[in-house]
Amino acid sequence: MKNTDRREFIASLSAAVAGLAVASAQSQDPTTGAAVLGQGKYQWKVVPGWGVLDAETPVKDCHAMVQVKDGRIFLLTNHTKNNVIIYDKAGKLLGKWGTEYPGAHGLTLAVEDGEEVFYMTDHSRHQFYKLALDGQVLRTWDHPQASGKYTKPEEFKPTHVALAPDGGFFVVDGYGKSWVHRYDAKGEYVASFGGNEPDGRSLACAHGAWVDTRDAKNLLWVTSRTEGKLKRFTMEGELVDVIDLPGTKPNFIVPFGEFTMVPYLNGNQGDKKKIQSGFISILGPDLKVLSNLGAPAAEYVDSKLQPMGSDTKLFTNPHGILIDDEDSVYIAQWNSGNTYPIKLERVKA
Repeated sequence: MKNTDRREFIASLSAAVAGLAVASAQSQDPTTGAAVLGQGKYQWKVVPGWGVLDAETPVKDCHAMVQVKDGRIFLLTNHTKNNVIIYDKAGKLLGKWGTEYPGAHGLTLAVEDGEEVFYMTDHSRHQFYKLALDGQVLRTWDHPQASGKYTKPEEFKPTHVALAPDGGFFVVDGYGKSWVHRYDAKGEYVASFGGNEPDGRSLACAHGAWVDTRDAKNLLWVTSRTEGKLKRFTMEGELVDVIDLPGTKPNFIVPFGEFTMVPYLNGNQGDKKKIQSGFISILGPDLKVLSNLGAPAAEYVDSKLQPMGSDTKLFTNPHGILIDDEDSVYIAQWNSGNTYPIKLERVKA
């Protein structure tokens, strides 16, 4: 082979490999590299091929992403070859750990005594944990027997931990009985609410939770995924209000300055003729939807939000999201054909 032919061959091969990497990351829609998502001031575009790795670092369901103070990004997957994959912001592999968590699901970053630690749930092992950033187990919690809500440990299937400003935390049993369990700063059980309680306090798939410390009320937001609602409670478990998100299955609540992002497992619920893909909403301080990433703009009729749903197959089942220190959004997806997360870059106004 002549040198010129060899150079052309190598160039063609490199382009083909790059194309395959993008296709692996965005297998649902090969045109997504040019997609601009969202409306108004809140728009993002896809970064093609971000974080695509090889067979030595596989993913199964990608459930959560967290950025620590040194800039590293931690991805939680339930693949037991590497439960946690560590990236830099460019998508380069920095490390990995974990082989024993088949139900790895929720990952929450906390700072305790000046040190960063994780709270992680595993619904298959019916436990949750406090972990060092290198994966060392610092503490393990089994099902909250003191709550009186469970007849056997297997009924407890926790999905997420939300931090409270007093040093305690809440654990949601999203795949079990949908109870919210409160723990104090010493990690001891305090009380439970949600579950099948009446008067609107009941929850159906209490999947994600978050304590809003942006004002003095410190309201606990909880997703009632099956109902397509967010429910807000006092720290003591009294229902304050309900945010109806018709047509959707909300997974988590993620703060974005004074705004709030909500990823949906899917949309267009009740209309199987439409695309069932998921998407992401941005809620304003008034709790109204300002922008949808991967779906048409929200429509309100007489102040009532109309059913929402995706109009693109960009996303499969958006699960956990991360907003980094540059306003980039990373989407970890459930049941997405073993694909790596999707990164969105903020479109400058």
